[in-house]
Amino acid sequence: MTTQQLLARHRQSVLAPLADRLADLEALYLDLHSHPELSFAETRTAAELARRLSDAGFEVHTGVGGTGVVGVLRNGPGPTVLLRADIDALPVEEKTGLPYASTVRATAADGTEVPVMHACGHDMHATWLSGAADLLAGGRENWSGTLLAVFQPGEETGNGAGGMIRDGVLELAGKPAIVLGQHVVPGPAGWVLTRPGVIMAATDALRIVLHGRGGHGSRPETTVDPVVLAASIILKLQTIVAREIAATESAVVTVASVHIGTANNVIADQGVLEVNIRTFDDQVRQKVLAAVHRIVLGEAETAGVPKPPEITDIGSFAVTSNDETANGELTDVFREHFGVERVVPAPLVTGSEDFSEFGRAAGVPSVFWLVGGADAEAVLTAMGAGRFETDIPSNHSPLYAPVLHPTLSTGVETLVTGALKYLAAPAIG
Repeated sequence: MTTQQLLARHRQSVLAPLADRLADLEALYLDLHSHPELSFAETRTAAELARRLSDAGFEVHTGVGGTGVVGVLRNGPGPTVLLRADIDALPVEEKTGLPYASTVRATAADGTEVPVMHACGHDMHATWLSGAADLLAGGRENWSGTLLAVFQPGEETGNGAGGMIRDGVLELAGKPAIVLGQHVVPGPAGWVLTRPGVIMAATDALRIVLHGRGGHGSRPETTVDPVVLAASIILKLQTIVAREIAATESAVVTVASVHIGTANNVIADQGVLEVNIRTFDDQVRQKVLAAVHRIVLGEAETAGVPKPPEITDIGSFAVTSNDETANGELTDVFREHFGVERVVPAPLVTGSEDFSEFGRAAGVPSVFWLVGGADAEAVLTAMGAGRFETDIPSNHSPLYAPVLHPTLSTGVETLVTGALKYLAAPAIG
């Protein structure tokens, strides 16, 4: 029996109970979707995931990095494989109309009440990892080594992975040999998308406080109007990508929040902008950031502001980059398991992730791939008509919700298949 055949036998054995577990996994997913929790408030979610890990025989650590949960399963000699899923939801009001749609409201970090929804699919990610951990625990005779199941809080804030690392997640079971993770996307359900090297963008979020001189709306000549200044800055920022970044490079500059003024007859003395920047290359990143600072300061100087603007970094994500060798190995094993028609190249994604923080901190390879979660026929029809962006809801949309099947089984299978590629396989007599 060849090594490839041996691995396939072990994989089939571990995955054999999956069909009988799907009803339970569906129930878990529906429960998590109906009860979403904001970043670092995932107490109910964490308790359920910890319970399931404990029932499967894992050594369970809770409160890691705030509300994170880690399961450790030691199963003889061999490498340690870290599987990661994020668990937090977003302040979005769900409009899917699904019978299990969230109606949850919660208090955000700034004290305001907000709707809460799993608009990014982290409920699916948590369900996938819970299912994979259970199957790998039940099939321990098919592998040797240590499995580290990491349920991470606070991905949406960019602070979750770093918090778990500072809390010692990488010391709980020894240095992992590899770190694996995945994300549901609005591609055809059942598809797996892989990419060597950079797969997701870096993010820089900035808060810009503009200082004007307030006054009566009838006497603008006595003021320095932050509304006019903000409008000028917003329009000029759009020229960065259009006129300063080469056509062979990529960047996104978005002014997503503008807060100025309180009454129609009052010119405010201050305005606040929040800007989001996405890049795939550090040189491009530095060029865009320098341009933002130059434009903001220059436009403010031209307007005659009484005080220079304040530009504050309010959050960042590094690029998510896959180890090329490991990505190739996993792509091959996914093709073997799912068939070549279901494993396709992933596009560059302008969204960001803090997943790669684990691999960087450990100094080991990491691989992050995508799993399709939308109705396949609808996606392919929309693509054929050139209407994918308008007809298929994307992550963070109030309309976003993956189809349950085959999304559930595909994500469990990828994690099991990926883990078994690196855990030691005992010989079959």
